Amino acid sequence: MHFAALIYLGVCLLIAMFGVNKRMGFWGYFFASLALTPILGLLLLIVSGPRRT
Repeated sequence: MHFAALIYLGVCLLIAMFGVNKRMGFWGYFFASLALTPILGLLLLIVSGPRRT
């Protein structure tokens, strides 16, 4: 049970790290992946554009 939770959290962190330079940033993708699912967080990551400067 705890191992599955650690894997879930690790996948959420991985998605967040890929989203650092995207529109929602690290914390946005981390909480989106955590609250929704990592699959939906990954879809958000794919469809979002780069961060505005």
